[in-house]
Amino acid sequence: MKELWLVRHGETPWNAEGRFQGHYDIGLSPHGLHQAYRVAERLAASRYAFNGLYSSDLGRALLTARPIAEALGLTPIPDPRIREIYAGELQGLLRSEMEARYPEFHRAIQQDPWNTKRPGGESMADLAARVQSFLDDLPEGRFIVVTHGGVIRAALKIVLNLDNGAWGKFQIQNTSITRLLYPEGRALSVGDVGHLEAWAEGLADEVVLSQ
Repeated sequence: MKELWLVRHGETPWNAEGRFQGHYDIGLSPHGLHQAYRVAERLAASRYAFNGLYSSDLGRALLTARPIAEALGLTPIPDPRIREIYAGELQGLLRSEMEARYPEFHRAIQQDPWNTKRPGGESMADLAARVQSFLDDLPEGRFIVVTHGGVIRAALKIVLNLDNGAWGKFQIQNTSITRLLYPEGRALSVGDVGHLEAWAEGLADEVVLSQ
C-alpha cells in the first residue's frame, strides 16, 4: 500500500496577489514560511512514521519541505514530475489579465478544463501523466509529498477516478494536507488545514521568528 500525505507549499507573494505561477521559481512570503513551520510541527507531532519525503524541485516547495525535513529527520528527494502545471505565457499574469489577453483560451478552458493547454504550456492531462508516473514509481510505504495545488488535484482525479470536473472543486489551501491511498483509491482527508486554525495560533511562532 502507498499512503501519500500531499502537502501544498506555503504561500508565495504571487499567491497573495493572485498571479499564475506555473514553473516560475518564486520563493515563500513571510506568511508562507510561517505556514511551513506550522505544518512541520503538526507532522512531527503525529503518531505516524514516514518512510520518506519527496518534494517538487521548485523553490517554494523545497522551502516548505525544509522545516518538515528538519522536524522529522528526513532528507527531501526533489522530483520534477511533481512540479506545478507549466502555465506558459500565463506565468506572472493576474486572472483578469489572462481573460483580457487570451479570450479564446479562457472560453476553451470553461468547456474542457482537463484537456485545454495553457498558451505555450501544459494541460491538466499533461500534468496528470507526470503525476501518474510518480505515483507508479513510488515504493510501498507512507510518504510526505510537498507539491502544488494542480498536482494535488491531478492526484485526486487519478486516485479517486473522478470525472465531470469534480477534481477542480476541492479547496487546496497553502500547506493543506491531503491523504490518499494508492492504488486502493481512497482519500483519508482532503485539504486539511487544522494546523492553521485558531487553536494552533501559538504553533511555531518562536521558531519562525528566529529564522
